[in-house]
Amino acid sequence: MMPVELENLIDHVQVLKAETQTLELKAAAQGCPTRLYDTLSSFSNQDEGGTILFGVDEQAGFVPVGVYDAQDLMKHVTEQCGQMMPVIRPVFTTLLKNGKAFVSAEIPGIDVADRPCFYAGKGRLKGSYVRTGDADQPMTEYEIYSYEAFRRKYQDDIRPVEQAGWSTLNKDSLELYLSKLKVGRPNLSKLKAEEICELVGLTREGIPTLAAVLLFSLFPQGYFPQLCVTAVSVPGTEVGQLGPEGERFLDNRRIEGTLTEMLEDALAFVRKNIRIKTIIDTETGKRADREDYPLTAVREAILNALIHRDYSLHTEGMPIQILLFEDRLEIKSPGGLYGRLRLDQLGKVQPDTRNPVLAVAMEVLGETENRYSGIPTMRRELARAGMPEPEFWDERGTFVVCFRKGKQTAQNEELDTVYDYDTTDENLLHFCVIPRTRREIAEFLGIKSVPYAITTYVSPMVEKGLLTLSIPEKPRSPKQRYTAKQPE
Repeated sequence: MMPVELENLIDHVQVLKAETQTLELKAAAQGCPTRLYDTLSSFSNQDEGGTILFGVDEQAGFVPVGVYDAQDLMKHVTEQCGQMMPVIRPVFTTLLKNGKAFVSAEIPGIDVADRPCFYAGKGRLKGSYVRTGDADQPMTEYEIYSYEAFRRKYQDDIRPVEQAGWSTLNKDSLELYLSKLKVGRPNLSKLKAEEICELVGLTREGIPTLAAVLLFSLFPQGYFPQLCVTAVSVPGTEVGQLGPEGERFLDNRRIEGTLTEMLEDALAFVRKNIRIKTIIDTETGKRADREDYPLTAVREAILNALIHRDYSLHTEGMPIQILLFEDRLEIKSPGGLYGRLRLDQLGKVQPDTRNPVLAVAMEVLGETENRYSGIPTMRRELARAGMPEPEFWDERGTFVVCFRKGKQTAQNEELDTVYDYDTTDENLLHFCVIPRTRREIAEFLGIKSVPYAITTYVSPMVEKGLLTLSIPEKPRSPKQRYTAKQPE
């Protein structure tokens, strides 16, 4: 920085009276601080780097006291920077103000591939720090590993699962996947199934990989109990708030199965626990359903969490979380942003892929385009519904997507009749005012598995007499239609 910028920074500190994410204050009136390593490490390990300002005493109320000797101070700071791995090259600026000398040391952020920067005297595990607010905090073992994983291009989705055997995989699903994989790839079709599985990362030396288990195992959670989704609906705006009858959760579910099964069931959970407004245009008579959160956006957020979460040994005990609050929906996945991607770049640049085998497999299965369109789709769908933009947080090893309800708008809404339903049963009843097929109902619920939709949601309503069958004598007829029972 220029001397005038340093002077402005000193004046700004007098007003702000605080350190920040990128600013550390040191008095240095009696000598050079002997322990700058923590701050040097934390500033180097963030993209924006940071500035250490010498000559302002935080303990005395942010008084500008000046430094003992600017030349000697810079010498000792440079010596400490030389004991970091990799070595730090600070940029110094000096200023004489009111007869006192001040020094700033700008610490550049190093490339992600070179992180973590640490104090060589303590080693990588104990000498690596991260900046949180105005504090330097030791990096967790997982944070250190995440940099190592990116630098060495570890692929946790293809690590062998020794205890898994071919007998535990769904052969029909696997064969269907391999047949889809061969389409348009004549050379691949010449290989045996075992060779293809080895080539595309489903096996390693004949042993099923984590990707194979997550995609095709009959019960993946038998090997990895916490590689699942936990979903709760909370009666308030924070976890711990109680409902009118003392309930902690309005709904609470552990969602297990393969990636595609968890995707379907997680989306069904959200649909079940949000309100769906049916808007009837009084002039045209046309109906339009509007959810608290656009389900297309919700699906993209859940899909991203399932594909791009961290599947390393460090996080295999951590499930994906879906939290439905009164005012927002949060989806939390283990593993922060991967590689060089920053929060402000989400949906704008092509990111590094943490789990390429899973991403390609879900593309082949038709669950995702794998063209980095997920976040743009979220933004588009929320904007179309007149809702706030999605929020993204990177919380030291956890990535969070947040949708806030906000105000939804609709053209001529004040002229429309609005029906507001709070449960899946009521939503289905209104949907089935006219006869519906099994597939129409499954699509309405956002569930790809028609049998699952009928078994879980429709059959109980039939038993309660809420839905009637068009062919009651043949309940399993492919021509069956379901109609809401009209009040007498």
